[in-house]
Amino acid sequence: MSSQPAYDHLPLEGKRRPVNTYRLQLTPDFRFEDAAGLLDYLQNLGVTDLFLSPILQAAPGSTHGYNVVDHSRVSEDLGGEEAFIDLATRAHEAGLGVVVDIVPNHMATPKPIYYNRQMWSVLRYGPDSPFAKWFDIDTGGDPLLLPILGKPIGKVLEDGELELVDLDAGLAPGLEPQRVLRYYDHVFPLADGTADLPLEVLLESQNYRLAYWEITNEELNYRRFFDVGSLVGLRVEDPEVFEATHAKIFDLVERGFIDGLRIDHSDGLANPAEYFSRLRKATGGLWTVTEKILAPDEELPPSWQIAGTTGYDCAFRIGQLGVEPRAALPLGALMRRLTGDVVTDYPAVVQQAKREVLETSLQTELYRLANLAYTVCDSDIRLRDTSFRALRDSLTALIVAMPQYRTYFVPGETLSSSTEAVLATAGAAARDELPPERHDALDILLALLMGKPIGANRVSEMEELASLQIGFQQVCGATTAKGVEDTAFYRWTHLTSLCEVGGEPAFFSISPEEYHSWAKQMQEQWPLGMTNLSTHDSKRSEDVRAQMSIISRYPHDWATLVGELRKVSLSYRPATLQGAIENLIYQTVGATWSPDGPIEAERLKEYIRKSAREQKQWTNWVSPADDLERETLEFAANLLADPLAEELFEGWFSSNREEILGAILGAKALQLMSPGVADTYQGCETLRYSLVDPDNRRPVDFAALAKLLSRLDDTGESASLREKKLRLTANLLRLRRELPEVFASPEGTYQPLPSTSSSLVAFGRGKSAGLQVLCLVDLDGPSPLGSKASPRSWHNAGVVLPEGSWISVFSGKHFSAGEILLDDLFAEFPVEVLRLGSTS
Repeated sequence: MSSQPAYDHLPLEGKRRPVNTYRLQLTPDFRFEDAAGLLDYLQNLGVTDLFLSPILQAAPGSTHGYNVVDHSRVSEDLGGEEAFIDLATRAHEAGLGVVVDIVPNHMATPKPIYYNRQMWSVLRYGPDSPFAKWFDIDTGGDPLLLPILGKPIGKVLEDGELELVDLDAGLAPGLEPQRVLRYYDHVFPLADGTADLPLEVLLESQNYRLAYWEITNEELNYRRFFDVGSLVGLRVEDPEVFEATHAKIFDLVERGFIDGLRIDHSDGLANPAEYFSRLRKATGGLWTVTEKILAPDEELPPSWQIAGTTGYDCAFRIGQLGVEPRAALPLGALMRRLTGDVVTDYPAVVQQAKREVLETSLQTELYRLANLAYTVCDSDIRLRDTSFRALRDSLTALIVAMPQYRTYFVPGETLSSSTEAVLATAGAAARDELPPERHDALDILLALLMGKPIGANRVSEMEELASLQIGFQQVCGATTAKGVEDTAFYRWTHLTSLCEVGGEPAFFSISPEEYHSWAKQMQEQWPLGMTNLSTHDSKRSEDVRAQMSIISRYPHDWATLVGELRKVSLSYRPATLQGAIENLIYQTVGATWSPDGPIEAERLKEYIRKSAREQKQWTNWVSPADDLERETLEFAANLLADPLAEELFEGWFSSNREEILGAILGAKALQLMSPGVADTYQGCETLRYSLVDPDNRRPVDFAALAKLLSRLDDTGESASLREKKLRLTANLLRLRRELPEVFASPEGTYQPLPSTSSSLVAFGRGKSAGLQVLCLVDLDGPSPLGSKASPRSWHNAGVVLPEGSWISVFSGKHFSAGEILLDDLFAEFPVEVLRLGSTS
């Protein structure tokens, strides 16, 4: 690997280079004007750039903005374009840049659908619509399927639930008055000349087919965002669609109101590399990062002309770095007692979950791929005897075996060695799973997907082959997201903090050396990529995950605690309680126990309900097991209300208070000191115990945070964990802002420091002239694996400080160069950041 930065990954000359971003989740209750009111606080915190969730017009009532319905308008629900421009102008006056999240992969089909004028046109005019090529639709000449009915169409007609009404401009501003079809809150256009037909004939004459929602996963004929039928895939690979869907963003960039971009779900794009190239050219080389989950041994394609990822790779490594590796077996034994799972089962759990997703919510996508493969084979006499079922089975096995989200093969181009290796690895695994009679079909499928010569005819020129190659990659990503993130991660309870977006539970823990290797690679290849610990998609906030890592510090004590909890809860623990949910409840309550006590019962219950349904084993979103769910949620609430259980949890939290403090602050220090642009998700500059959305999108009391930060600045004292984290975050964000070339620049350096402690993560940051900042975090804390030890001691371990006089960013204490004992270095907790004072 080259030691030189890839300069195509940097913003072009004259474009802003963020150092610290602060992510704000905009909603109709938190608009542009509200964000503008935070600028003084964010500037004081040390933030250099404001990072906003999507700003374009989303579906009515959207609380997140990822369901865009109009690319030509800034969201009126958030305040409109003038309010955004005012926010950007005021941010720039305060010295802050503005980064915006954009959603190129999909568009919403809202209720009513006329809010999406392009889709309305497609429904009305079909292939003749000027917007027909906008959407990734494959109807084969059939009407577009709209599975929105609450029961079969025959019953809907029998009950008279469809009616023809007049739509006027008052109901749908901008649309001409017209006759429409209405089904409760849904409204649909009519094809020309069909308004006066009998209802059943009228329905058969449209460019769409209204259908029962339960057939969604069997007959859908458009690409979705994962399995969300209300989000239809966009064909931004078409230059006209690209320009039309990005015009407003490009206009705001050109006028100087947007300084950077975050790209949502690039795995769904047909050709991400081409998309990023077009984006770079259109924006003049703006700083851009993409939401991309990488496998532990996967690298971001170097051809992508972006600054890097949004930082899941950073969060994964910091999370696993804080886990004690020797706890894998004792926590595995506990998991087995509760659930029956053993530590070696995880790969099988993932494979089963991916297979289930392909056979249920993504079976339409799988069928389409199999049909494409069958069409290609049927066109060639040498391939013609490959059956549809054999190809479908081979596709299933291959997708299940894929070791990463997707590959990035472009039809017609030479396959890269890395992509060929990934497909070969998946192919070997699929072969082991398939019966021998399917091996020939698998070989043919692999040759087609790799673009290798096969058969007698020129199948390489078929449109169906290109569609198969692109679609396979898109479905692989969707299968992994739904099968792993949204299924397997809820079934696996070894240590649930490992089951995080971008995580890999198969890697129970990583070493400081592995972290150093990754960080050096980031500095060399992606020096302006983003780092994060929490996002709007996190299943657990950074503080919950860090606190949960303490379970691995003392696994035997935790097992004893769980045993006691099971005893005290025996009278109200239902016999039907599933073991994985029981294990999840104990870990979640422990990891969210704060200085103020337990999490609120309703928040816990909503989280457990969502987790159980995402497991898809004994309940699910489509057919929830109401009685079993009620018993499970009552158990969770009763556990929180039980004084004996409260005493046990409070005792665990109190006895581990110092370790929790060190774990939370250590994780934050590592993120803020590592190479790249450091993002802070709203509220996570201080203690924030949040669970999966919508819990992690709760409002933040910014006024209280601003007041607290001001007080900490005035007094220089911080007593509580909440105050200590805010103080640490502010100090390090300000340090980064002061030294941008050290932390977020290709000129920066990353250098591990020599130490006699195997658990110490110690490194220096600087420029070519030398180190300027040192970060030191001890992962072991006060005692080795096992039961609680009394005194804090680092067992005479030490670290070698480089030449110079070093000053603590937190305490102002001075340290000299040379070897220093960790006992002398760490004061309140096992985290320290030093900056260079003088080289004399």
